[in-house]
Amino acid sequence: MINPQILPFMRVNRRDFLKQISAGTAGLSLMAWLPNPLRASTLKTSGLPRSTPEQQGLSSTAILAFIKAVEEKNLGLHSLMVVRNGQVVAEGWWAPYAPGLKHTLFSLSKSFTSTAIGLAVAEGKCKVSDKVISFFPDDQPAEVSPNLAAMRVKDLLTMTTGHEKDTIPPLLQEKSGGWTRKFLSLPVEREPGTYFLYNTGATYMLSAILQKVTGQTVLDYLTPRLFQPLGIEGADWESSPDGINAGGFGLRIRTEDIAKFGQLYLQKGQWNNKQIIPAAWVEEATKYQVPNAASTTPVHDWNQGYGYQFWRSQHNTYRGDGAMGQYCLVMPEQNTVIAITSETHDMQAILTQVWDILFPNLKPAALPTDKKAQTELKQKLAALTLLPAKISAASPLSATISGKTFRVQDNPLHVETVAFTFAKNACTVELKDTKETHRIVCGLNNWVQGETRVPGNPPAFVAMEKKEPVPKEKIAAFGTWTSPNTFILTWVFNQTPHSETITCNFENNSVRLEFKDSVSAKVPSRKKEQPILVGQMIG
Repeated sequence: MINPQILPFMRVNRRDFLKQISAGTAGLSLMAWLPNPLRASTLKTSGLPRSTPEQQGLSSTAILAFIKAVEEKNLGLHSLMVVRNGQVVAEGWWAPYAPGLKHTLFSLSKSFTSTAIGLAVAEGKCKVSDKVISFFPDDQPAEVSPNLAAMRVKDLLTMTTGHEKDTIPPLLQEKSGGWTRKFLSLPVEREPGTYFLYNTGATYMLSAILQKVTGQTVLDYLTPRLFQPLGIEGADWESSPDGINAGGFGLRIRTEDIAKFGQLYLQKGQWNNKQIIPAAWVEEATKYQVPNAASTTPVHDWNQGYGYQFWRSQHNTYRGDGAMGQYCLVMPEQNTVIAITSETHDMQAILTQVWDILFPNLKPAALPTDKKAQTELKQKLAALTLLPAKISAASPLSATISGKTFRVQDNPLHVETVAFTFAKNACTVELKDTKETHRIVCGLNNWVQGETRVPGNPPAFVAMEKKEPVPKEKIAAFGTWTSPNTFILTWVFNQTPHSETITCNFENNSVRLEFKDSVSAKVPSRKKEQPILVGQMIG
């Protein structure tokens, strides 16, 4: 099941998806919050400690069963980290994803923006009862409707602004900026606080408010207050044309950073004997604040209620999550945190596997050592890969086309020529467009890491809107012959959830390249025509 709240942001291909989505209580005082009497944390600043599953009451067999299930169901996991009692008991990355690589969080970013607001409330910079228009006197419309005037910071946090449509699409259309002015100009059809609508524009407004009251972006504000204490390094966040972090999407951090964030919330905001986030804010942000679905709908993880940019989940748990399967799942009663990154069209299916396989096996005490299962799990986690089974090592055609250039007919990617150069273990693909030559080294039945600006892909959000130079993307690539005439390339943009496959058919000194992006492939209802390049060999 796709989370219905993210459908407005899921464009029909990776290019559009990256471009378009990427997608409090009055009187509550947190000024004088005191350290929570929670037992002292033993977590290191730079990383979480490690343990075996059995030592922390979870069997290695259950984790193996979970991995087997998500792979058999093709749920598209890129990474998994299970933390029990503050100890990492399982961690794995499906190559070419890796521990040191950041991953686009999409709407999981919202929970970090909420955290920034909580810290600003604790510092007396704002209150959840503050009216939204009070922060933007110069951006208010000529006539302020009663509903707009009534809208509070709390209504932004709980997605109950009163809008009947998500406000992010009209904001994204404002290429030159003025997003707060645009947000305030939109009709507010319902009384704020009475109607839940997943609204990424609301989270952007939280980011704008934070920047207004602190003089810093959310990223800069959180760096000394959250990221540095947790040992989270190298985070980056997309921004609007106004220089305001997107808030509702655009944050990139590593899988272990997601797990640390969840562990911090599990520990009621305490880390290394210091109260990083007020315990009262953790409670307010993660508890059931508003209903988010009709009571007659079947039970699933998107109708359990909503907090302050956190979803309530089944079994009295909560989570931050992002489009296509980015999860920070916190289970307070089980003292467990699960971090997952993925690309899936069925976000509920991943959580269902957690509830069906992992959740029932979280035991209150240590289990007997199972060295055989532990060894099997260790080997499995070390061998995770998105690489398909080897099909064919080579084709006689590779020697004929290697080093040759094909002139390409007019196409939407503006590619002028393409060339393939085969070596023993790799193929270098060169695509020349109107601006530059893009070289991508593809391993033959193995991954090769690199960086590139792939033709036709939009630049990052900031670069696109500000007309700055297009940044290169990290990429991992492989190629394989599926027949003597067909060579298939797979490019994984492994700091995002997305990939692209290019089927290259060679015949009579010509080549036909058919592109298929992973967003279209994984969301059947959102398919559209994919780019096709046709070229003729010229030498």
